[in-house]
Amino acid sequence: MFATHINTSNQTASAALLVARVAVSMMMLTHGLPKLDLLLAGSEDLKFPSVLGLSPLASLALAVFSEVVGSIFLIAGIFTRFATTALAVTMLVAATVMHANDPFGVKELSLLYLVVYVLILLLGPGKFSLDHLLFSKKGSGRAVRN
Repeated sequence: MFATHINTSNQTASAALLVARVAVSMMMLTHGLPKLDLLLAGSEDLKFPSVLGLSPLASLALAVFSEVVGSIFLIAGIFTRFATTALAVTMLVAATVMHANDPFGVKELSLLYLVVYVLILLLGPGKFSLDHLLFSKKGSGRAVRN
């Protein structure tokens, strides 16, 4: 009736990682690009919260770096573990610091992003990535676990 076979081939897993990387990154860019506009506006009266003792400008710059640059890296599959670490930390801060006093429903989006980033961090970028092309044992002699 229902097939019990689960396809866990390397190609299928790599395709799933590609879809996850691109989809989550495109969604995160909708949060990061408005922050980039705010950063580039250079307003003296910056309307961004200070996080973990950093100035509002430093907090905004780190969020922009993570959400925009990290997402672009993730789409390309380059420096994937670095990018997902930065994005996971950003989402952890968003859920536990920025929304510490908010109800769970407000924290939920940050936590969902966090889960996806942790999965990509643990699994790596897959074969359909620049990391694999540039750093796999077959490609250049340098090894990065994919």
